[in-house]
Amino acid sequence: MRALTIDAHGDLSQLVVRDIPVPELSTPHDVRVRVHAAALNRLDLWVLGGIPGVHITPPWVVGSDGAGVVESVGDAVTRVRPGDRVILNPGVVDRSCTCEYCREGDQPLCLSYGVLGEHRPGTLAEYVVVPDANLEQIPAELSWAEAAAFPLATLTAWRMVVSRARVQAGDDVLIWGIGGGVALAALQICKHIGATVWVTSGSDEKLERARTLGADHLLNHSTGDAGKQARLATNKRGMDVVIDSVGEATWTQSLIALGKRGRLVTCGGTSGPMVQTDVRRMFWNQWTLMGSTMGNDVEFAAIAAELRAGRLLPPVDQVFALEDGRDAYARLTSGAQFGKVVVRIDP
Repeated sequence: MRALTIDAHGDLSQLVVRDIPVPELSTPHDVRVRVHAAALNRLDLWVLGGIPGVHITPPWVVGSDGAGVVESVGDAVTRVRPGDRVILNPGVVDRSCTCEYCREGDQPLCLSYGVLGEHRPGTLAEYVVVPDANLEQIPAELSWAEAAAFPLATLTAWRMVVSRARVQAGDDVLIWGIGGGVALAALQICKHIGATVWVTSGSDEKLERARTLGADHLLNHSTGDAGKQARLATNKRGMDVVIDSVGEATWTQSLIALGKRGRLVTCGGTSGPMVQTDVRRMFWNQWTLMGSTMGNDVEFAAIAAELRAGRLLPPVDQVFALEDGRDAYARLTSGAQFGKVVVRIDP
């Protein structure tokens, strides 16, 4: 099968399309999916560059997001059957595990938990094998590009917004870096809940596009301190929730924007991992600062139900052929995208 692979960490030159063996079913609950489209995430850039503690075996198939058609199933599989159109949950866990987190249904905290493309061979290939629990069916009218762009960003945003920060109707929510997949999914989820959403970008064009998706307030963080702008615009009340995946570059501004009893939730640190917090302000304002990553089976089922209902459809920036995988990575690296960068796998 054709796949986009790397043999070592490095720059875009490491990405090579080559023929590798089709993956086999290894357990009764395995499903092999014929991938029609895959989408890129910031995680894919980190995997390419190298993540401390994560080791690859060449030729390593990259990519975490994907959608396609079930090709074959293990003997114990009953949830799907050959011919079903499906999206993939990128987070895979040992389904025989009985740790406290798995018993509670919180799979991302299990020590066996791993992500396609990072800990297991990825989705930028003609075929991928995953447990049946990692699949949800999708309607025939949904495009492959939208389906592939949906899972990881929407799952991550859903856990942040719904499960962790518990955004409610009427909350003021600040979302950093609109244009990225998680930020756009968080915007859509918050608006679906009924929150008032403030978004930031260094691009006026991206801010105006966010307005068409329902953003209520637009803050250009390249022309001023977005945290102070948000606080002043609310008569110093501040935000109920801040969604920050940028890290070092925005953390201080996020805390300036955060109001009393505010909740800050983060899923990443694209600008750097080390941040500083004045603990006096934290306890005086009774903030809740929390981390979040990926999502569990219940959350994946919840977002799949939204997708089947025609809600939370992700904006797609550009679609590339598999042979142009380097160009797709270059587009994501540029930061110019608004929405998901998708790679078409089928001929």
